Amino acid sequence: MNEQEFRALCVPAGTSIREALDGLDRTAKGILLVVAADGCLVRTLTDGDLRRAALARLPDTAAIATLPGQAPITIGEHETMARALALMDQHQVDQVPVVDAQGKPVDLVLRRELSQRVWLSSPHLGDEETAFVEDAFRTNWIAPLGPHVDGFEREIAAYAGVGHAAALSSGTAAIHLGLLLLGVRAGDTVFCSSLTFVGSCNPILYCNARPVFIDSDPGSWNMSPQALERAFAWARRENRLPRCVILVNLYGQSADMDALLPICERYGVPVLEDAAESLGATYKGRPSGSFGRVGVFSFNGNKIITTSGGGMLVSDDADLVVRARKLSTQAREPAPHYEHAEIGFNYRMSNVLAGIGRGQLKVLDQRVARRREVFETYQQALAGVPQVQWMPEPAGLRSTRWLTCLQLRGEGASARRDHVLRSLERHSIEARPVWKPMHLQPLYRDAPYFTHADGEDVAARLFEAGICLPSGSNMPDEQLARVIDHLRRALVRAEALGAAAAV
Repeated sequence: MNEQEFRALCVPAGTSIREALDGLDRTAKGILLVVAADGCLVRTLTDGDLRRAALARLPDTAAIATLPGQAPITIGEHETMARALALMDQHQVDQVPVVDAQGKPVDLVLRRELSQRVWLSSPHLGDEETAFVEDAFRTNWIAPLGPHVDGFEREIAAYAGVGHAAALSSGTAAIHLGLLLLGVRAGDTVFCSSLTFVGSCNPILYCNARPVFIDSDPGSWNMSPQALERAFAWARRENRLPRCVILVNLYGQSADMDALLPICERYGVPVLEDAAESLGATYKGRPSGSFGRVGVFSFNGNKIITTSGGGMLVSDDADLVVRARKLSTQAREPAPHYEHAEIGFNYRMSNVLAGIGRGQLKVLDQRVARRREVFETYQQALAGVPQVQWMPEPAGLRSTRWLTCLQLRGEGASARRDHVLRSLERHSIEARPVWKPMHLQPLYRDAPYFTHADGEDVAARLFEAGICLPSGSNMPDEQLARVIDHLRRALVRAEALGAAAAV
């Protein structure tokens, strides 16, 4: 419901019964919001109220103010969708107005919206997967390993432009093995992007190593080359050069490899490319995931393609991938019995899940195209909203737009961000803040952190003002339009609240 549609629901108390009937027909929401001269909500009006007026033989020229009064059932701007639904159930109504602190109507929650939740990034399965899964059942290849695992590895490697791949149980497992393959041991230092999901850096702790976090660049939101230079200079002074650098491709977009890789090469430090969110993206024509000594993809349920849960480790180094496969199957030695000389892990992907992945891979380019279309629709629809700044896509890069992300500009951006998130959630629309940076997480409070510049913590600023919007490739156009309408209204309302607070 856009602002014009909402305002059409608000009618003065002097409106006649005939005008109210026309308004109910025209707006088709089943409710009108009757307001006093000062704009405060005095009652709601439904078809049932007007039917009762007709039974009482009131003339249709009578003002709705003459109808029997009843206090409106409302919620405040800070109350939740759950509260609105509870009131609907309690009073057996299908709409609940939202009022501000003065009692003026500012929104309307509809039951039918609450039953049609819009997810941030839901799994998108099609027809291609069925044949592969049925084959796995028909041939009884259910356990880890099998022909679909082998096929999925070959196909991902080919798509990503790398020589070899190992299918694993999760992207986090792939990062863990990647660190071990690159020689990370207890006490070692590992650099990692701060603006990321915790799965990027928790494996550092699995290795009993010490993380150092690197800020974002405002022009890409990915790792800042300036911050990386500062971190290396510090590490050299402290005799703590990292064993490797985890470069994260945030929200489906590659980091600036031409700027970052030479820094790492100058210090002789290998790169683990965390491309968990960016399968299908390119950097100057080259596939994401192909730049590091090791690359990692995720097939979690919210990713562009999914195997329900799963990941992939890729590399041009065949020996590394062979080693990854061994470690991922409990490090079993080549013997007729179960022989183990080192610690291994149960990290292998099952043949069934790999079958799902093979079917998903066939439509990856379509999924990416749709997500980019979703982003462009948001961008065009909100082009006239000055406080919105979209996640940049630098020249030469092609992001998957795994999630459509924006940040709010200006004073009070954090409070306005929170208002927008509450407003969307009230209408059963899932949106989230941008990742909370790792250097701000209690788990990593003692880890060193290097900002983009002195006094400029880009990652913290993005978290305070950043929003991730529903971006699924299976989101229907009507749902996307619904999100845009509510988002636009929430942004306008947040701006008004911010202006009022500043007075």
